[in-house]
Amino acid sequence: MTTSPFQRIQALAASREAVRTSELVEAGVSNQAITRMVRRGELEKVRRGVYRLPDSPITEHHDLVNAIKGAPRAVVVLLSALRFHGIGTQNPHEVWIQIPIKAHAPKIEWPPVRIIRSSVDSLFTEGVEQHRLSGEIVPVTTPARTVADCFKQRNKIGIDVCVEALRETLRTRKATIGQMGEMGRLLRVGKVMQPYLEAMI
Repeated sequence: MTTSPFQRIQALAASREAVRTSELVEAGVSNQAITRMVRRGELEKVRRGVYRLPDSPITEHHDLVNAIKGAPRAVVVLLSALRFHGIGTQNPHEVWIQIPIKAHAPKIEWPPVRIIRSSVDSLFTEGVEQHRLSGEIVPVTTPARTVADCFKQRNKIGIDVCVEALRETLRTRKATIGQMGEMGRLLRVGKVMQPYLEAMI
């Protein structure tokens, strides 16, 4: 039975918020068909190379999913990771992502992103969890790693944010002092974190 381009897109996007052009083409939908469907309102262009069905559900983590689709090698970090884990009061208007130091900055029209670069390969796997959100795999730093990252980037986000993240992570038992201390050593901020950890014991 032959399926139409719209039916193929519906099948592909059934459990996702958005799909890439490459995924549509791989599913047998031509670029011309994509253009026609956008013109008819059957498909919405999120940004260059990313589309969604008009009635696709918008989830709580819509911005994270779209940021990672536009930057496949990225990891969600810092304020965005705090928000994802429900730690503290931060509600950033940008998605904070970490990318390799030599990677090209992703061209993302929406959402706005704040880029942190790292030359340490292990920081893209250590203390990073893979979460399935709207059919996409989104790498996010763990609570313990996120707290250590905050102290590493304290000049960018402020020490008050670091202390709040540490206190709330302990209060909600999302990580132990030992786990945060281990991540602090990995990021070489163990000595910076130590007084704050000791004050909360």
